[in-house]
Amino acid sequence: MVAEQTPRLWARGIGKAFPGGVALEGVDLRVGAGEVVALVGENGAGKSTLMKILAGVQRPDAGTLLVDGAPRQFRSVAEAQALGIALIHQELNLCDNLSVGANVFLGREPRRRGLIDEAAIRRGAAELLLRVGLAIDPGLSLAGLSLGQRQLVEIAKALSIDARVLIMDEPTSSLSLAETQRLFAVVHDLRRQGVSVIYISHRLGEVCELADRVVVLRDGRNAGSLARDEISHDRMVALMVGRELRLARSRAVPATAGAPRLRVSGLRTQAWPAHAIDFAVRAGEIVGLAGLVGAGRSELLRAIFGADAAVDGAVEVEGRLLRGGEPREAIAAGLALVPEDRKAEGLVLEASVRENLALPGLARRARFGCVDGAVERRLAAASVESLAVRTAGLEQVVRTLSGGNQQKLVLGKWLTLEPRVLLLDEPTRGIDVGSKDEIYALVRELASRGLAVLFASSEMEELLGLADRILVVHEGRLAGELAGADATEELVMQLATGGDAKGTAAP
Repeated sequence: MVAEQTPRLWARGIGKAFPGGVALEGVDLRVGAGEVVALVGENGAGKSTLMKILAGVQRPDAGTLLVDGAPRQFRSVAEAQALGIALIHQELNLCDNLSVGANVFLGREPRRRGLIDEAAIRRGAAELLLRVGLAIDPGLSLAGLSLGQRQLVEIAKALSIDARVLIMDEPTSSLSLAETQRLFAVVHDLRRQGVSVIYISHRLGEVCELADRVVVLRDGRNAGSLARDEISHDRMVALMVGRELRLARSRAVPATAGAPRLRVSGLRTQAWPAHAIDFAVRAGEIVGLAGLVGAGRSELLRAIFGADAAVDGAVEVEGRLLRGGEPREAIAAGLALVPEDRKAEGLVLEASVRENLALPGLARRARFGCVDGAVERRLAAASVESLAVRTAGLEQVVRTLSGGNQQKLVLGKWLTLEPRVLLLDEPTRGIDVGSKDEIYALVRELASRGLAVLFASSEMEELLGLADRILVVHEGRLAGELAGADATEELVMQLATGGDAKGTAAP
């Protein structure tokens, strides 16, 4: 849809600086009624900062915000919401200790005779949850929901204010294929109703499917825009990074590869205790774990590492049998796990780059109970250089880094221990195409040095391009194995949905 002559929302000449650098400089973004505008760019390009300004979370240092042609100043989120502008945060802004319905109407609870109207909350939340395809009881505790379900609750929360402009910041990062398709249906429905949508995603295939127009940011400035008939993956990448990026097919693994470095035998996870899984990963091999959300990929990786106790089974690293349920033992044996949620489980966000990189090896490097600061700084500096982490210095707080640089730090802190087996759970979740390219190159380099790599991913292109072999998990069981060179999206999906590689239902 072509934007109206007077945009519903227009950010004009926006500038914003923080200590240590300029986040935005002279940025323009407009969106008309019933228009879906995709905002893309690498991590650190300024997308999230711009969205926070539009939603009233932050105030710009320069520029003008116009709503229906009238200049506005948002001094708070409430002021932006009063004009119908809602932001769905990339990092979910929900309360675990409240019910689903209470989260949907948090801060805007309907009242009756001065008291919160619980019945009205349940009715209203139930309607909104159905609208986003989440058929659950609004009275359920949020703490019991999966990450994907929580994302849908966040979307329902934003819809509850009758938004005229809905800002979606990486809304599908934790959703299954079915949940993502439901979200797309919601976006199409909102467009028909005249709601404006600003859609941020690193998944450029989604942008091609949804966007009426694409605006590209690079280094805090406008890098270009694409009309609907101009949108393509390659053109977006060219504007984003200024170079062509292509994820090549997997490497050829030498036939002389040695004995398995990681062997999993009869492993049963707490999520799927009825199904035992057996497989092995050789030195120098990159093995992908495919499957739908909830199939058991993350649970499998966590059980191998000992982060979650397995119900049964054995894990061996180079012939060394692990007792299970003890990450300390796994680390000592040469295992390392990069978790799916890097901010909650992979990093100490308020600590520095140096402190995060040194954390796993503190016990090994301490002398008489004291940390050798000089050694710590040398290791951190070497990691930052070898991983090309973009940082103002070793003492920069990790929370202020882009997602791609944070992910490099999670990898880097484990690499300082020189692991033998690397477990990666969604290694490029929420990072841009340029950072993905760097992560892929790093994983290939590590494998070429002899590391055994096992990674779980929801991105088909990543699985097909990076893995030497693909193990497909369906409802907690190993549904099949595909050679990387022979795998196709159709074959992977057949196995992931319960069929076999020929397209028939599995027994």
